[in-house]
Amino acid sequence: MLLLLLAPLFLRPLGAGGAQTPNATSEGCQIIHPPWEGGIRYRGLTRDQVKAINFLPVDYEIEYVCRGEREVVGPKVRKCLANGSWTDMDTPSRCVRICSKSYLTLENGKVFLTGGDLPALDGARVDFRCDPDFHLVGSSRSICSQGQWSTPKPHCQVNRTPHSERRAVYIGALFPMSGGWPGGQACQPAVEMALEDVNSRRDILPDYELKLIHHDSKCDPGQATKYLYELLYNDPIKIILMPGCSSVSTLVAEAARMWNLIVLSYGSSSPALSNRQRFPTFFRTHPSATLHNPTRVKLFEKWGWKKIATIQQTTEVFTSTLDDLEERVKEAGIEITFRQSFFSDPAVPVKNLKRQDARIIVGLFYETEARKVFCEVYKERLFGKKYVWFLIGWYADNWFKTYDPSINCTVDEMTEAVEGHITTEIVMLNPANTRSISNMTSQEFVEKLTKRLKRHPEETGGFQEAPLAYDAIWALALALNKTSGGGGRSGVRLEDFNYNNQTITDQIYRAMNSSSFEGVSGHVVFDASGSRMAWTLIEQLQGGSYKKIGYYDSTKDDLSWSKTDKWIGGSPPADQTLVIETFRFLSQKLFISVSVLSSLGIVLAVVCLSFNIYNSHVRYIQNSQPNLNNLTAVGCSLALAAVFPLGLDGYHIKKGQFPFVCQARLWLLGLGFSLGYGSMFTKIWWVHTVFTKKEEKKEWRKTLEPWKLYATVGLLVGMDILTLAIWQIVDPLHRTIETFAKEEPKEDIDVSILPQLEHCSSRKMNTWLGIFYGYKGLLLLLGIFLAYETKSVSTEKINDHRAVGMAIYNVAVLCLITAPVTMILSSQQDAAFAFASLAIVFSSYITLVVLFVPKMRRLITRGEWQSEAQDTMKTGSSTNNNEEEKSRLLEKENRELEKIIAEKEERVSELRHQLQSRQQLRSRRHPPTPPDPSGGLPRGPSEPPDRLSCDGSRVHLLYK
Repeated sequence: MLLLLLAPLFLRPLGAGGAQTPNATSEGCQIIHPPWEGGIRYRGLTRDQVKAINFLPVDYEIEYVCRGEREVVGPKVRKCLANGSWTDMDTPSRCVRICSKSYLTLENGKVFLTGGDLPALDGARVDFRCDPDFHLVGSSRSICSQGQWSTPKPHCQVNRTPHSERRAVYIGALFPMSGGWPGGQACQPAVEMALEDVNSRRDILPDYELKLIHHDSKCDPGQATKYLYELLYNDPIKIILMPGCSSVSTLVAEAARMWNLIVLSYGSSSPALSNRQRFPTFFRTHPSATLHNPTRVKLFEKWGWKKIATIQQTTEVFTSTLDDLEERVKEAGIEITFRQSFFSDPAVPVKNLKRQDARIIVGLFYETEARKVFCEVYKERLFGKKYVWFLIGWYADNWFKTYDPSINCTVDEMTEAVEGHITTEIVMLNPANTRSISNMTSQEFVEKLTKRLKRHPEETGGFQEAPLAYDAIWALALALNKTSGGGGRSGVRLEDFNYNNQTITDQIYRAMNSSSFEGVSGHVVFDASGSRMAWTLIEQLQGGSYKKIGYYDSTKDDLSWSKTDKWIGGSPPADQTLVIETFRFLSQKLFISVSVLSSLGIVLAVVCLSFNIYNSHVRYIQNSQPNLNNLTAVGCSLALAAVFPLGLDGYHIKKGQFPFVCQARLWLLGLGFSLGYGSMFTKIWWVHTVFTKKEEKKEWRKTLEPWKLYATVGLLVGMDILTLAIWQIVDPLHRTIETFAKEEPKEDIDVSILPQLEHCSSRKMNTWLGIFYGYKGLLLLLGIFLAYETKSVSTEKINDHRAVGMAIYNVAVLCLITAPVTMILSSQQDAAFAFASLAIVFSSYITLVVLFVPKMRRLITRGEWQSEAQDTMKTGSSTNNNEEEKSRLLEKENRELEKIIAEKEERVSELRHQLQSRQQLRSRRHPPTPPDPSGGLPRGPSEPPDRLSCDGSRVHLLYK
């Protein structure tokens, strides 16, 4: 509803500046700009909506908010009045710094605030008073000015029991002096320094003295197991255990519950240790490694990275950390594209990262393995302006320069490989120069610790974690102080503690769980799982040294950025190789050249068609079936016209026009082939049919009905139209994209080229092409066969069938070669287009030239332009035109007559043989008679005198 109310205001132009003068119109109130170091909360509106408006409606309320350690002074809420002004405009709203709230409480004492209300603003004053039996150490008064108290916070100190009368409380510690993380090198001196400071205080454990018993665990669980049992089974009894690295802490914390011992770690970051069911008595001043993950996700979002890769050492701390990171990035819409792990040799995982084009890489491993990883990184060239590595910030500052015999890379190579990487590190040293509970600032602590170390801090393992170890002793001391009665109510005797006394353990647990104090590492407080809550420091290796570039407070989602980050390429790299999709378009020179040839071919087809129509009355043209020739010319024109859509692609047309171009290609080629080739095939078909008839049906030669020819062409065209229509309706052609392998650009830029090619296709393209090519191929093969069979036939009704046969050979051969070749070359747009289009052009040109040019030449050279009526008046022309055919007909008729004569002679021979047989039979029955005086043959008694003469006449007739 609010958006509907404000909708008319969104359409108004923005006013100039941010004036706060009232507007007496009914538009509402002009928008108010926020105060310095503050902001305004516009209820129900997004940032973009706020930017788009200039007025807010009547009765709308805004609320002032401040950043950081600041509070609103003045009206916190304003309301828009009907007269166009805001409430309380005479009183400004400002964001004023507030002083630390820690000064408002005093352990074992009271604080009196004067000159202001809570929280403490400029001008506020606090006075400190201690409880009985305590005396104040430090200034009794402090004044707030510009967010800072004028004096360090004091503390109340009790009168301490003399040193000789104090009872010892023992701490069992395991310091990793070597191994994967040699943190004990600096943490042990820090613990010893903290014990000295605690034992010197009169207000903390006045009757007790903390003492340390420690061993070197080498960050090895096996070694730690040995020393753990020495601590547990050897006197004196230890009231608490302090392990170092995560693998050792896991072992100690799991076993400590059996001895009712509290475990307090100063250097364990494994997320698995946050499991209260598995580790019920575990605390740590070192935050969980999962605290790095919100910072990493925030940085990924800041730099717009959506794809990352990871490589980890196969230990529980890193596996659980990575599992947590995977869940967090998934919620943020970021993808872990590649996840690698290794046990001791990172060579293969690093190669895999290179192969997978990983750019933003999170590395989770200990310091010694980090040197191995980056030696391989250097070999694989997985560094530079294209890559960003995220590492853990607990390594020594010069870890990459430390001599390591397990790698074969020089210091210069390692320095080059690690340049520019980002570290996320828990804030282990208070960045503010304020006094801690030990009355030391963080800088004073560093100076004091440095003097105790035997080597340079950068070469000392665990130097960064040393403040956590120092504050761990203070957390323990304060908890024991509450438990023992030094400020607590129970009055428990710590010397009564043993491994079976769960009551004292529970009280120490409660006291530890409620710890809250300012340490040299910052404010110390534990969450429900016993883990320290802290800020995260973000650093970048610049020029071989780490530079602070920001802080992140995950509890408030507050990123403080110093804008000091530097990148080798000048800006943060992309999270992957930028893939530029480029289409492979047809060569325009080739398209224009073939289009010109096609256009000339269409002109030639039109000329041939015009010639054929104009001379259709000429007998010679009439005897070539001119209507079929006209269809051939039209078919060639359509086929040539198909070259134009065949060459159109995304260079010329839009995406939405592609289906129409695809259909145009299909229909023009299909109909062009059916008309052009179909008319030629019909001629050959009927020539073969007529001149292969048996003798009894030779009358077919004399009468060739044209409608049968047209019906045959119509049948072929109709089949094509039906097939194409079904194809278009059922499975229409559409634009598809073929993607090729990525290509590297010639320039040195972080992109890769993804070539793509547009095609006309459908869901079942192969099925339709199989149907189409199947019956077209059979038609082509049949045409070749018929042309070969009728090569010697001569007929006046279709006098150009030999030229048609040559054209069929040409079309069939080109089609049978072009179809499979273009399918093979479909991924090469220039070659495929050139092959297909030139095949169409050449076959059309040859067909037109073979069919029409001889006719033109004959009519031009011989002058045979007369019609059929005129041709009958000229005796020579028709005879000359058909001499060859008549000669062949006469030869064939002569052969038939010779056959008839041979049959007649055979019949005569048969009759003579019968006559002789009868005469012999007659002579045996009757004796011979004297010859007739007239000279005739002897006659029988009953035969008439003229019988022989009659038989002779019959024989003579057989030879007529």
